[in-house]
Amino acid sequence: MSITRLDVGTRMSSIVIHQGTVYLCGQVAKDKYQNITEQTTTMLEEVDALLAQAGSSREHLLSATLYLKDMNDYDAMNAVWDAWVPKGHAPARACVQAAIAEPEYLVEVSVIAAVAKA
Repeated sequence: MSITRLDVGTRMSSIVIHQGTVYLCGQVAKDKYQNITEQTTTMLEEVDALLAQAGSSREHLLSATLYLKDMNDYDAMNAVWDAWVPKGHAPARACVQAAIAEPEYLVEVSVIAAVAKA
């Protein structure tokens, strides 16, 4: 059984790949002082980059869990999310309100995807 871990740190790996499945650690915005739209946009850009590094893409999403600091941001976050997810490729998804590790962050996402076949 082969497990590949990329960008391994003390507490977590940015990417773990096992049996054709890609697990990403929680992703947040590049700039925690932006509004929900900008935070969601840059967070998903990072997801794209990590999926590419793992040999996957948003077309191969299996599951996503979104954490919102405030559910009042749900519609604005979804506007960005809906434009980002390719039509016909929506993952299983949950969205909850949660306290995020740093209070300035408004949104975080955890993603599971399949490795793209060559």
